[in-house]
Amino acid sequence: RIFIIWAISSWFRRGPAPQEQSSAGGTSRAPSRNLFPKDTLMDLYVYISEHEHFTDFNVSSALFWQKRDLVYGDWTSGENADGCYEHYGEVDISQSVQQNGSIYIHVYFTKSGFHPDPRQKNLYRRLATVHTSRMINKYKRRRFQKTKNLLTGETEADPEMIKRAEDYGPVEVISHWHPNLTINMVDDHTPWVKGSVPPPLDQYVKFDAISGDYYPILYFNDYWNLQKDYFPINETLQRLPFRLSFCPLSLWRWQLYAAQSTKSPWNFLGEDLYEQSDEEQDSVKVALLETNPYLLALTIIVSIVHSIFEFLAFKNDIQFWNSRQSLEGLSVRSVFFGVFQSLVVLLYILDNETNFVVQVSVFIGLLIDLWKITKVMDVRLDRENKVAGVFPRVTFKDKSTYIESSTKVYDDMAFRYLSWILFPLLGCYAVYSLLYLEHKGWYSWVLSMLYGFLLTFG
Repeated sequence: RIFIIWAISSWFRRGPAPQEQSSAGGTSRAPSRNLFPKDTLMDLYVYISEHEHFTDFNVSSALFWQKRDLVYGDWTSGENADGCYEHYGEVDISQSVQQNGSIYIHVYFTKSGFHPDPRQKNLYRRLATVHTSRMINKYKRRRFQKTKNLLTGETEADPEMIKRAEDYGPVEVISHWHPNLTINMVDDHTPWVKGSVPPPLDQYVKFDAISGDYYPILYFNDYWNLQKDYFPINETLQRLPFRLSFCPLSLWRWQLYAAQSTKSPWNFLGEDLYEQSDEEQDSVKVALLETNPYLLALTIIVSIVHSIFEFLAFKNDIQFWNSRQSLEGLSVRSVFFGVFQSLVVLLYILDNETNFVVQVSVFIGLLIDLWKITKVMDVRLDRENKVAGVFPRVTFKDKSTYIESSTKVYDDMAFRYLSWILFPLLGCYAVYSLLYLEHKGWYSWVLSMLYGFLLTFG
């Protein structure tokens, strides 16, 4: 999935060749080089601060990790002989962070012997220092669905959650923490040309304004941090556990991560509607981590085949009803019932804020079911007898091929006999749902009751 996203992005966003780049004066732009050559000795400085712009180099408590004499592009050092190093510690937090404040990590790589503080004139070099930072706490929205038993008014929800919902509303933004983060330095010496780096890689390649060369690419990799491992930051926490890793990263793998983590540029419908939720993203990651590779490959193949069959089912359904001349042997009542069923499902998923992709799929199914009505009945607009004197009245009339055949008799008979069984069951389920289940309101009760009934007996 990550590979497909990267491949499609690269294909459609392919920039012009570097040789064709020219400056404002018309001269050809020369490709740049990495300011840190292969095997450069480096020092790592990691600071943690509550300020987005860091200047407290002299505050010893802000320095979380310092590692000297790292080798750029070294894949064989470290405890596991993979070029990776790890540091564990605890981060002291202030009352501001406990109360939904932000906390930032500032990472500096300098060539060996230099210091990241610009105020130390003898030890600071601009072209020998690469820096990046980001907020390391994550703000997540906690939604509270206020439900209750419609008859008794009682609820099994946590009283503390109810109180927080009354204080902060149904959606509360809470700062969360994950104890793991990886700093990747991309082992890459591609002669990038400024202005021709394809998205989303251009967000990470930083060029020096004077020399025109680019700094080593630093990437904060939290792709494998699952949502279930985040925990809320509150007043009960004085320190936060933090395990920070440094690893080299190949250009190809970095492209995969960058393509996957970048928000979609086509997301004109809003993040809540179009983008996958964190939980949906996690389900993909868990599948990649825990599933047998052969089973995973089989699942992917079956999913693709299923999607193709679903598309063919839509296509063949439309072709069948569009070319049908006679209704003999076809149930007209089931077409109307299908419209009712699709409408209930659509209203139910809208009431429960389901993923936008699912909403679109159900809506398309409803439109197809509505179109089928025009194929099984003669639908006309009666402009003489208007509704409320304004809107034309819609009239339905059975087609002759349906009336003249014995299909109508069997259609009525089948629905009459089924109703003797299913309507009492519907009543029983409605009473059960009202007595034992909690709902947001009477509208939600009607939808959930009809939806649950249709799933079983529809």
